[in-house]
Amino acid sequence: MTAPKNRARTVLFASLIGTTIEFFDFYIYATAAVLVFPKLFFPGSDPTAAMLQSFATFAIAFFARPIGSAVFGHYGDRIGRKATLVAALLTMGISTIVIGLLPTYAAIGTLAPLLLALCRFGQGLGLGGEWGGAVLLATENAPPGKRAWYGMFPQLGAPIGFFLSGGTFLLLTQTLSEDQFFAWGWRVPFLASAILVAVGLYVRLKITETPDFQKVLDRGERVKVPVLAVLRDHGGPLVLGTLMALSTFVLFYLMTVFALSWGTTSLGFSRTDFLFMQLGAVVFFGLTIPPSALIADRFGRRAAMIAVTLGIILFGLTFGQLFVSGHMGTVMLFMIIGLGLMGLTYGPLGTLLAELFPPAVRYTGASLTFNLAGILGASLAPYIATKLATEYGIASVGWYLSGAALLSLVALILTSGKAREHVREKAVAE
Repeated sequence: MTAPKNRARTVLFASLIGTTIEFFDFYIYATAAVLVFPKLFFPGSDPTAAMLQSFATFAIAFFARPIGSAVFGHYGDRIGRKATLVAALLTMGISTIVIGLLPTYAAIGTLAPLLLALCRFGQGLGLGGEWGGAVLLATENAPPGKRAWYGMFPQLGAPIGFFLSGGTFLLLTQTLSEDQFFAWGWRVPFLASAILVAVGLYVRLKITETPDFQKVLDRGERVKVPVLAVLRDHGGPLVLGTLMALSTFVLFYLMTVFALSWGTTSLGFSRTDFLFMQLGAVVFFGLTIPPSALIADRFGRRAAMIAVTLGIILFGLTFGQLFVSGHMGTVMLFMIIGLGLMGLTYGPLGTLLAELFPPAVRYTGASLTFNLAGILGASLAPYIATKLATEYGIASVGWYLSGAALLSLVALILTSGKAREHVREKAVAE
């Protein structure tokens, strides 16, 4: 039985809107982890310790994401992409809305940070299942020769979600007094997520199953336990894919969470000024994603990723020179270069990781790879960077980034381009 063909516009919008919502939810937590939670949920510690404790709750989601990958990947590879994407969106959305309703430390004491950590775990579960499904929704509906182009639409959800997140907090800080912001204003982005989730669910419910997965159903090729099949039969691609994505995560969370924290404390920028700079620079993140997909379709995913990874290594070596000055122009240049490189590496990443695995275990394999990279590259990046910058100077943070990019480069070189292209061509031929 052949499923009705999805319209290209519906597929691309459904993949984009879902990841935009998920990343909006994820990033409002990241921003609040710097601006709000240290004061309201960890008030008993000195400012540095409170910030580190807040970053620790931020990291919880990255450890939950592989669990979400395994759980949602199981159903995505057994039941289908559509139903699983709806469940992932609900998990993320409910967790985010509850954060906006949580009482603070002043009201319930130590139970407040515990509940915050639990909700952050729920966010991680949801995003762990969302990203892989959105990428497959796009790439498995793509015509031959346009997989990277289709695959970049869910990737655009990251800069759009970040822009909406940062813009919301900027608007609140501009329109509310300090007391109003900490009393109730910080809750608004979390509660407003309910509207976005409703829109996302409406769009997701209109799509049909992807052609690649429909063929898996028609041929009876479903795997009983996809996560075990990935670990048993595809361990090499899992490890190499994780390392390939490592520098992407390190780069992004250094340029967003760590940069916001360091810029508003050690460099002395106001919260408003630095949020403006981040919002300006994140535009370059979004603008560089489409050309990165075109390059990847033209010259190959692996070649495109190798080139930009070399650029990240060089950028890491200049980190200390660009992010120490109190001059706004220099720091803005630093942000633009870093987030521009982020777009170039992030655009083809989803398609590259999806092509490492066959359709029967692709949801689980791609999701696990992406989210294991999140644990290694992002979960502790703000914490590690803060410790390095405090104890060894800001240049050491750049060395940390260059080291991560070097590992990604080695993984890209070791990955068999021919084997990956064989998987892609087979999926298209089927």
